[in-house]
Amino acid sequence: MTTALIDARGLNTYYGSSHILRDLDFRVDQGETIGLMGRNGMGKSTLLKSIMGLVKPRSGQVAIKGQDMTGGAPYDIARLGIAYVPEGRGIFANLSVVENLKMAARAGTRGQRDWTYERVLETFPRLQERLGHGGQQLSGGEQQMLTIGRALMTNPDVLILDEATEGLAPLIAREIWRICGLIRETGISSVIVDKNWKHVTQITDRNIILVKGQVVFEGSSERLRSQPELLEQHLGV
Repeated sequence: MTTALIDARGLNTYYGSSHILRDLDFRVDQGETIGLMGRNGMGKSTLLKSIMGLVKPRSGQVAIKGQDMTGGAPYDIARLGIAYVPEGRGIFANLSVVENLKMAARAGTRGQRDWTYERVLETFPRLQERLGHGGQQLSGGEQQMLTIGRALMTNPDVLILDEATEGLAPLIAREIWRICGLIRETGISSVIVDKNWKHVTQITDRNIILVKGQVVFEGSSERLRSQPELLEQHLGV
C-alpha cells in the first residue's frame, strides 16, 4: 500500500474534560475524495482541526505523507500540501479578491503550478466580476468561492472543506458542488464535510460517518445509499 497523504491513527482529542475523538483512525490516499458526515457535535470539525494542528490530540498520531506531524504547527502542515477551508471561511475581510488570491499563490510540494491565478478566475467567473471588492463586500457564497480559490492557489495535494455549502442559497450551493467535481477530476484529494449527503455521495469515492467521535460507517457511496436505515439513524434523513 502506498503512503497515505493523511494517516491519523488512534486519535483521542479533548476539549477540557470533554472527550471528543475516541481512538479514531482516518486515512486519505492519493486522488481520493472522501465525504465526512455526522450530526452536529459528533467530532467532524475536531478531526479536521486535529489533522491541521489547530487542536492537539491527547494521544494518537497524525502522519502527513509518512511524516509525524501530530500537533505540528498549522503552517508546517499546510506546507506539506494540505489546504484547509474552515467552517466560517476565514477570508481576509480587509483585502480585495485579487489580494486574497495572490497572497496565497505558490507552487505545490512537487513544484506543480497547475492552479494559477488565471485558472482560478476561469473556474470562479463570479470572482472575476468582483476583483476589486473587499472580502467583507462579498456575499456568503462569493466568500466561499474565494476561500476555495485561495486554497487552490497553494496547489495542494489535499483540499479539506468543512461545511462546504452551509448557509448558501441553492443556486450557489450547486455551483460549489460543480467546482468540487472539477477539483476531483484534476486528481487533488478532497475531504468534504457537508450535511447534504445526496450531493456529497455523487462525487465521493468513500464516505465516513462519525457518532460521538467514533466511526460507525465507512464505505462507498453506493453502499451508503443502499442503507437508508443507516442514513435515518445517524444523519436524520
